[in-house]
Amino acid sequence: MKVVIFRVQLSHLRNSEYTMLVSQLVAVFLKFNAEFLHLKKSFDRVLAMLPSLEKVKAQEKSSAYSNLIHELDVQRSKIIKAFGNQVKNLEKSGLNSLAPHLIIVNRLLDKHGRDIASVDINSKTKKLIDLLNDINTTPEIIAAINALSLTIFVDQLRAVNTEFDSKYMLRTEKDSSLEVVDAPAIRAEMDKVLNDFFDAIEFCSKEYDELDYSTPAKELNEHILHYKTKLKARDTRRENGKDTSTEDPITPKE
Repeated sequence: MKVVIFRVQLSHLRNSEYTMLVSQLVAVFLKFNAEFLHLKKSFDRVLAMLPSLEKVKAQEKSSAYSNLIHELDVQRSKIIKAFGNQVKNLEKSGLNSLAPHLIIVNRLLDKHGRDIASVDINSKTKKLIDLLNDINTTPEIIAAINALSLTIFVDQLRAVNTEFDSKYMLRTEKDSSLEVVDAPAIRAEMDKVLNDFFDAIEFCSKEYDELDYSTPAKELNEHILHYKTKLKARDTRRENGKDTSTEDPITPKE
């Protein structure tokens, strides 16, 4: 019985979605006897591409760390700006009781640079470490921060900066062990191999009518259709002007 394997616009899938879909399709077909179905050669070519695809997957994970690091860096900038703005607002209040504390905090900001939020990522990290270290080790600064109710800003800044340092170091460690790969080229080759495999299934289903190709085709199509439907919805949202780049990746079919 002739079967048809659905096709999805593979080029529209993100790397994480692409590698997950291929992994699912391979897992599905491994349950069947490829040699018995006269599909061993075409399926072996798919399997041979998996090590290269794993490199794309590893590179994508590193990119995810980069995105998280960028988000944390933006948070650091927002917090330090809010800290500076609050100091300015307290100065405008004109309360004499706050004046001595404001002098101390302004001296702190002058020392470490009021441009912290706008400098490059490495300079920002150093400036923030030095600023937080001064706050942690100088009693009069701690007292001024408490008196001005600025503790919440300092606590948030410390927490985000610690998380930033942790993720930055982790990414550096991972990147040092990663092989630089040409993801588009690997995906293009996998596209060809995968489509050849789909073509082979359809061809063999016509040539060997006595064999069951419907069952594997049905299972493969369930996963392909899941991504096809989700991808079409996302493409429609993008065409309607929505920024889909910030959306979560398509989750695999369970």
